[in-house]
Amino acid sequence: MQVTLLKSKLHRAQVTGVNQNYSGSLSIDQDLLDAAGFLHHEKILVGNITNGERFETYCIPAPRGSGEIALNGAAAHKGKIGDFLVILTFVSLNPDEAAVWEPKLVLVGKKNLKHEIISSPAPLSHD
Repeated sequence: MQVTLLKSKLHRAQVTGVNQNYSGSLSIDQDLLDAAGFLHHEKILVGNITNGERFETYCIPAPRGSGEIALNGAAAHKGKIGDFLVILTFVSLNPDEAAVWEPKLVLVGKKNLKHEIISSPAPLSHD
């Protein structure tokens, strides 16, 4: 049996751009991707704190240090510049792993250029 738990979270990232003509996804500053442990093309669940919209897409890297958080393609209809987002990834674990799992939580600061890692998981042992 596997259970699905929160893997990582970017909290209060602010939308800096929207591009309806792009094929899809959410562009995220590479520094924030690294901080949260998001992978290129990883499936994400996005909640728009400002307007209550929720949607799934995948993340792609934006230039490191740019502070970019851009809604692309269909996702561009789910928010506007200045909106605050919570961006989530999930992991499937067996019950023993799940019992000790801690997600990686990242609080995003001003202009998406600063962040604070609130909690980070200990590595899982695969004996």
